[in-house]
Amino acid sequence: MPRYTVHVRGEWLAVPCQSSTSTVRWLGKEAVRRYMKNKPDNGGFASVEEVKFYIRRCKGLGLLDLEDTLEDALEDNEFVEVVIEGDIMSPDFIPSQPEGVHLYSKYREPEQYISLDGNSLTTEDLVNLGKGLYKIKLTPEAEAKVSQSREVIERIVKEQTVVYGITTGFGKFARTVIPNSKLRELQVNLVRSHSAGVGKPLSPERSRMLLALRINVLAKGYSGISLETLQQVMEAFNASCLPYIPEKGTVGASGDLAPLSHLALGLIGEGKMWSPKSGWADAKYVLEAHGLRPITLKPKEGLALINGTQMITSLGCEAVERAGAIARQADIIAALTLEVLKGTTRAFDTDIHAVRPHRGQAEVAFRFRSLLDSDHHPSEIAESHRFCDRVQDAYTLRCCPQVHGVVNDTIAFVKDIMTTEINSATDNPMVFAERAETISGGNFHGEYPAKALDYLAIGVHELAAISERRIERLCNPSLSELPAFLVTEGGLNSGFMIAHCTAAALVSENKALCHPSSVDSLSTSAATEDHVSMGGWAARKALRVIEHVEQVLAIELLAACQGIEFLRPLRTTTPLEKVYDLVRSVVRPWIKDRFMAPDIEAAHRLLVEQQVWEVAKPYIEKYRREHIPESRPVSPTAFSLGSLDHIGVCHDHTHQDEL
Repeated sequence: MPRYTVHVRGEWLAVPCQSSTSTVRWLGKEAVRRYMKNKPDNGGFASVEEVKFYIRRCKGLGLLDLEDTLEDALEDNEFVEVVIEGDIMSPDFIPSQPEGVHLYSKYREPEQYISLDGNSLTTEDLVNLGKGLYKIKLTPEAEAKVSQSREVIERIVKEQTVVYGITTGFGKFARTVIPNSKLRELQVNLVRSHSAGVGKPLSPERSRMLLALRINVLAKGYSGISLETLQQVMEAFNASCLPYIPEKGTVGASGDLAPLSHLALGLIGEGKMWSPKSGWADAKYVLEAHGLRPITLKPKEGLALINGTQMITSLGCEAVERAGAIARQADIIAALTLEVLKGTTRAFDTDIHAVRPHRGQAEVAFRFRSLLDSDHHPSEIAESHRFCDRVQDAYTLRCCPQVHGVVNDTIAFVKDIMTTEINSATDNPMVFAERAETISGGNFHGEYPAKALDYLAIGVHELAAISERRIERLCNPSLSELPAFLVTEGGLNSGFMIAHCTAAALVSENKALCHPSSVDSLSTSAATEDHVSMGGWAARKALRVIEHVEQVLAIELLAACQGIEFLRPLRTTTPLEKVYDLVRSVVRPWIKDRFMAPDIEAAHRLLVEQQVWEVAKPYIEKYRREHIPESRPVSPTAFSLGSLDHIGVCHDHTHQDEL
């Protein structure tokens, strides 16, 4: 007998069907009938017959024809949603899918695996796990360590030893001893009571990252979870069964208790869960639909699932990877702007940066040289202003290596912190099998990732701050020598006027978001947890700052490409022409005013998907192979410009630099 799980006004109902020739309309009416039966007021309806509805699949939200038979329209145990006419506009309406469902309907179950051992996960690996590119399995060594630490817990329970979190309560109740007969109930109560988060749920990608990272920490073998339970957690991950995890509620010590408790709640078959097959549904139904059973928690296992810094750190890994991507592409966009504004390449000379040898500064200057070197990539635009009378460029062009450079160094520093954190045991108490004992400590405190992510937000923001000033130079005719706001027939057309305002608004918002959250602390848990990191907010706002940076740079990319239109038929360097062609493949030139938001979104998507980097990268790496080592001693008699001598006397530094 086929069975369907049907969503009606927030309720999930299991509806068996005796005949597969029944229609989709029959399924909708039967679901509404069962819904009304469970409500004291019949759900506000006089009868099933008066209810008007339509039905859609939860996977992909495809609408179903009410007259089709179930055997033709649906698979056995499929999830569907009955939407009552008029309800969709109600504030109580909760769709079964997260935002951006069109992205999730394309999900394909991965075939490749990543083997986790708790020691060698990278930030890039974790982001790819979040994207659903891999399944998870444990190394044999990790399985052995998990089993050994569980033996310590079993012995503690058998001998009725008093140990925090295993045979006692939690926090202020640490001195309350729990009888053996109630140890399983203790763990379930812990998960239920700590599932107290609020706000929007994490996206499927971020839930996947959080779940994958928790598995990696458990694989280290210091948490005391049983191998059987950990395998059940991995089965849920591999089936993409992702619990409902509200984004707010952690103070970042004692670990990310609220979000990780919501994670555990779904795994024990309570609360909500999402999968590509089901959309949002009751966790027990989602697990059952994938042939999985809820976890039955053994002593210490609830605590093992919820104690640690994985919320802060998983979001932090996404932040640091996106920051690295946008920092690389910011150099390319700034180089394009420099060409449009007819700037000099002298400021990127190797000897200048050799005498102030910060790694990030040197790398940014190198990228500029690799994109603008006229011996490798002749630029008609650069040639056109060889003998101009301008002395030097504004700081937003000349100082890109110094400003972008420290962002690169900041990202490298934060990435090192995150890599250590994702491969660290952050539980309490810790189970040391080789010593056959447990030790209470403070590895759950989120200060390390919290401080690092506050620093990341402050650093990466500067890419937007300097980009917005370059957009101003592009739009301002007194600075750019281009038409005002990069459009013909100014006045009739406004061009990039308000796109620049959007960039300014985002930069201003970032200034508030860059205030560090980790300087705050509030005492919680009856003063047991009397200093906390507030790392959850540090991670979330770092991501928001980075998204704003991406959007500002998307606007600069559009503006720079529009500036190129006014310099035609002159061409820029080969790699920058390739970037221009990429942008023009998704956004056409501005001849007259049009709806601009979709253009900004299209450019933003190019940056998020790193397509700008992929287009320019081969040229940068080819140049690297040909010019390493580039370092040469500074000559007091010759201004060494490497292969950038095409500038001639343009911007010659014969005048004293301004302060």
